[in-house]
Amino acid sequence: MAKKPDNQTNLGVYDTPKNQGMSAIEVIAIALSALWLLGSAVFFLGMGGTSVFEAENRDTLQFVMTLLAVFLPVAVIWVAASAARSARIVREESRRLQAAIDAMRQTYVADRQAHGIAKQPEVEKKLDEIAQAAKQTETAVATFASSREKAGAAPARAAESKPSVDMDQPALQLGTPPEDLEPPVDRADFIRALNFPETAEDQEGFTALRRALKDRKAAGLIQASQDVLTLLSQDGIYMDDLRPDRAKPDIWRRFAQGERGAAVAVLGGIRDRSALALAAGRMRSDAIFRDAVHHFLRKFDTMLSEFEQDATDEDISELSNTRTARAFMLMGRVTGMFS
Repeated sequence: MAKKPDNQTNLGVYDTPKNQGMSAIEVIAIALSALWLLGSAVFFLGMGGTSVFEAENRDTLQFVMTLLAVFLPVAVIWVAASAARSARIVREESRRLQAAIDAMRQTYVADRQAHGIAKQPEVEKKLDEIAQAAKQTETAVATFASSREKAGAAPARAAESKPSVDMDQPALQLGTPPEDLEPPVDRADFIRALNFPETAEDQEGFTALRRALKDRKAAGLIQASQDVLTLLSQDGIYMDDLRPDRAKPDIWRRFAQGERGAAVAVLGGIRDRSALALAAGRMRSDAIFRDAVHHFLRKFDTMLSEFEQDATDEDISELSNTRTARAFMLMGRVTGMFS
């Protein structure tokens, strides 16, 4: 629900190694090749008198064997040089990869330690304030519902104290839950609530969130989304950092109507490899996270199938740009929901 703290990372270890020109391996290979060719020339042209290449009575086999004797060692020298160069490149890549892993590990450890210190960063404080405000809103709604239930229970107790004409007559449950009496949440407030308040001072966001929480279905989705976003933030995955490929409203409608496969695969337009890898790893190792994600995906899928029926293309575009929709796109791709 909030942006992650800024962490400065040394990206030098990820740079592609520059071309260093001719290395010592190539110099040695050239020198050995020149020495061998010079020695062969001296042997065949100088010591042999008449060159075997100019002999009139030479046969084909002798000619081929001579060529192999001259050029095969040169080929072997360059094969060995290529192998040595490849081994050097592999060692350099291994060092770069190890440096990248060490940098990621240090960043991860520093982030964990930063969450444990007494003085939290300003962004983390705002995240805690937003979560606390959301809890207070839910408590206020629950208190309001409880008050209405108590007010309705007092006349019921008074009626029970009166003599009954027929004690064997069963009681009829005609009461309506207070939440069912609330009018449906406005579409604009619902979309705004799914994006959650930007900051602790975002009064418009909190107002929309309070209105949405009064709707039973909307409150269930918002709570499921908040749980998933909180769990993802523990691994440093923040929705504000993701820049997914935007899908047309028509694609969202086809998905809401039950279509799956390549036609709707663009909905999984999250390209952040780090976020995908971390989320997939936690799905495999954390049962609580896995259950929360599946619950959230079911809630969002059900909501989308109902929302799409009356929503305009602009409404669907705004919905797809919320933090909740980005979480759905991320976890939907991780779980293979769009395939």
